[in-house]
Amino acid sequence: MAIRIRLTRMGAKKKPFYRIVVAENEAPRDGRFIEIVGNYDPLKDPAGINIKEDRVIDWLAKGAKPTQTVSSLLKKKGVAVTKREKA
Repeated sequence: MAIRIRLTRMGAKKKPFYRIVVAENEAPRDGRFIEIVGNYDPLKDPAGINIKEDRVIDWLAKGAKPTQTVSSLLKKKGVAVTKREKA
């Protein structure tokens, strides 16, 4: 059971926002997840990023791997994702 930290799409047509969730690797993109750890709104200027840093760090310590997009969002917010946690 591989755990990933990834985005799930929400919102109306042409007005997306995303939740940052912890989910199993095989779960569908907008399907079942374990926990919501933040959200991302690309339509705001600048883009709105809210993250529960303590929960993300806890999941990374447990072995969850962020996707490339989530990894870049975490870097923008200053949450350290080391190479050991990424691999």
